[in-house]
Amino acid sequence: MFNFLENFGLNYGIIILIIALVIKMILFIPTKSSYLSMAKMRVLKPEIDAINEKIEDPMQRQQAHMNLYRKTGVNPLGGCLPMLLQMPILIALFRFFPASIELRQQPFLWADDLSSYDSILDLGFNIPLYGDHISLFALLMTFATVLQMFYSNQMSSSSAQMPQMKYVMYAMPLIFLFVMNNYSSALSYYYFLANLITFAQQALIRRSLDDNKLYAMLQANKKKPIKKSKFQQKLEELAKNQNR
Repeated sequence: MFNFLENFGLNYGIIILIIALVIKMILFIPTKSSYLSMAKMRVLKPEIDAINEKIEDPMQRQQAHMNLYRKTGVNPLGGCLPMLLQMPILIALFRFFPASIELRQQPFLWADDLSSYDSILDLGFNIPLYGDHISLFALLMTFATVLQMFYSNQMSSSSAQMPQMKYVMYAMPLIFLFVMNNYSSALSYYYFLANLITFAQQALIRRSLDDNKLYAMLQANKKKPIKKSKFQQKLEELAKNQNR
């Protein structure tokens, strides 16, 4: 895709923008499925809280959670799909941009060289792991990542169920800020664009969802017969045999 767009004589910053748009458009359907799964988890939170108050044993509580998810047709791991699909792309771009000869000495906006960091301020002293300068694209990427994570937490109930995970999630952008400050500005620019596009997709999906209708659909799923796989049947048989 990069080589194809390069033939049109476009600025490399525009090429990276087009690549980000195309990749996010391709991943929109699994992304929508992911946020739908998170929305289902969110509307089920009152029932999850009721289970947590009623059952003290962790194993029984977890089993009750899984039974609720199975009855309502909710996949608690459904939100991980887009992340898994994006990992090969992110790894490829992480290796491509810093080593790309085409990007060397190519300017875009305030960046003089897209293959290197875009320093907007020399500090005059060195900060361990961070460096002696401030990269604006790295700062923008960090801000966009925090914004996207905050909006994701609003759509999901996981942060409410595990508050400690919220702090872990917000620590990741800070770590990336230190790493990306000395890395290719093209890579920081791409991550910045990808996070902004993801945020826009989240907002669009959020506006299209009605929590009341979604909750009613989940309650209707409880009335449907549950189809058990052979694996689930064997597990239940083993559990019954152990209890005898």
